Amino acid sequence: METKSKIAFFGSSVVSAYWNGAATYYRGIVKALSQLGHEVTFYEPDIYDRQKHRDIADPDYCKVVIYESTEAEIERLLAEASLADVIIKASGVGAFDDLLEAGVAKLKADNNLVIFWDVDAPATLDRINSDPFDPFNELIPKYDYILTYGGGQPVIDAYESKLAQKCIPVYNAFDAETHHPVPAEEQYQCDLAFLGNRLPDREARVEEFFLNAAEILPDKKFILGGSGWGDKALPGNANYVGHVYTNQHNAFNTSPLAVLNISRDSMAKYGFSPATRVFEAAGAGACIITDYWEGVDFFFEPGKEILIANNGEEVAEILRELTPERALEIGKAAYSRAMSHHTYNNRAGLLDSIFDKSLSSAEKIYL
Repeated sequence: METKSKIAFFGSSVVSAYWNGAATYYRGIVKALSQLGHEVTFYEPDIYDRQKHRDIADPDYCKVVIYESTEAEIERLLAEASLADVIIKASGVGAFDDLLEAGVAKLKADNNLVIFWDVDAPATLDRINSDPFDPFNELIPKYDYILTYGGGQPVIDAYESKLAQKCIPVYNAFDAETHHPVPAEEQYQCDLAFLGNRLPDREARVEEFFLNAAEILPDKKFILGGSGWGDKALPGNANYVGHVYTNQHNAFNTSPLAVLNISRDSMAKYGFSPATRVFEAAGAGACIITDYWEGVDFFFEPGKEILIANNGEEVAEILRELTPERALEIGKAAYSRAMSHHTYNNRAGLLDSIFDKSLSSAEKIYL
């Protein structure tokens, strides 16, 4: 296949999901772009022990460059990336983010695209709105595009108020080759399971929607997965299973009666920010209970394809009434919707049109 464009992508990690919730998002996007003929080099720093907890070997859909986090090395990699047609800096790389954001913006030329891809737009916007001297404020207009993995119109409006040339949400999705229905596994069988790393703006909501529901229903079994919860006090009917590697996500999603999605505070506030795991769970045919956030009905039909709760008491009430037959029916409906509307191939088609149209226009101007 002829290469459509060469893409340099600076992100947290494509090979490790350890303390890196964006991993499967990156994998799905990059894999789908590769299948469309784009050649991607993914640059990721060797930090936070991620390389010691890799989920996958270097994939065949991109070249992976793991680098030491020094200013000299980053400057060298920026020079290398300057030869690409599309140069992307994702939010939350984890080391020297300011240097990378300024460096990628400076690589703008007549015949390329420079993009800031915000995988945590609500948090970024809250940060820069609270600090007018944050250096990223001045960089926003220098990027051809601000891409986000959620946020809807509120995030678009917020970025455009910061003089972004164009802000486009590229929502989370799932890779059907990676996330799909599998037989249940005993270790994950329970009434409700939640998977998410322990983060400051998520913990209170986990306490309300998950732990409170567990306390209300002492006769039900709950499972908590993700990094950082080891010293968290849990009810006796809640079991902590630690970090769940990507190759176990399907079993984690298909084995419980239902799985719970809990948004972080900032994402719930802006709305239209479904977590990657919502689509992964739907792709596995799970019955999903989600906390309420504006825009949920844009992705799944409430009551038919997903169940909504406003607090832990409502989660408990749903579980009291949920039968295995009803859970299976909802899971099948969610799976059907996800397969038709929410695969990474759907998302990559949007990106492909953006890159093709923008690069063709730039080439004409350049010539």
